[in-house]
Amino acid sequence: MTTTPDVRTDEQVQQDVLAELRWDARVQPNEVAVAAQDGIVTLAGWVDNYVKRWAAERAAQRVRGVVAVANEIQIRPPAAGGEPTDTEVASAAAQVLEWNALVPADQVEVTVSAGRVMLRGEVEWEYERREAERAVRGLAGVRGVTNAVAVRPRQRVEPEAVERRIEQALLRSAETDAERIMVERDGDTVILRGAVRSWPERRDAERAAWSAPGVRSVENDIRISP
Repeated sequence: MTTTPDVRTDEQVQQDVLAELRWDARVQPNEVAVAAQDGIVTLAGWVDNYVKRWAAERAAQRVRGVVAVANEIQIRPPAAGGEPTDTEVASAAAQVLEWNALVPADQVEVTVSAGRVMLRGEVEWEYERREAERAVRGLAGVRGVTNAVAVRPRQRVEPEAVERRIEQALLRSAETDAERIMVERDGDTVILRGAVRSWPERRDAERAAWSAPGVRSVENDIRISP
């Protein structure tokens, strides 16, 4: 007996993305229009803050059958009270980073231009880099975040040990099919190749790679193959 591959139509993908948007309390479904073609989802519309735009993209990536997302959602802040100035956004960003115990605030610099936040500096771990971005993402007046913080680990380990730890982390993960992922190393850079079924699985594999001591960068070349 042969099985037929579960090929999803563009209409099915579109409807599932709309359903996922309705499920996510951070996004109002009537704010976002969804189109799908060959597994590529395009999001359009207007929202009042950057978190909603980011959440809509993540919601689309969670849907089975989505291979890529084009996020064309625009940010239109509420008119009442006016939008914070770049100086006010920069001051608020510096303050939330200082308050966040997971971020070495003295190693992260913040600049703001036209509502777009740029983060620069160096941290020891990738989770610190990600947490810095998460902390400023929800601030009023933020229209986008560019995270240029570099990871510079102090700890050095043998290359073989790095690959082994990443492979073990992938095997432990309930979300990742480790047999479909190949781990390579080029100096301090880890390269991930292979195919997974969804964007969350792809992100989980990258997170596992970043968790290994001594990793300075990760190239995620894993493709989505639903």
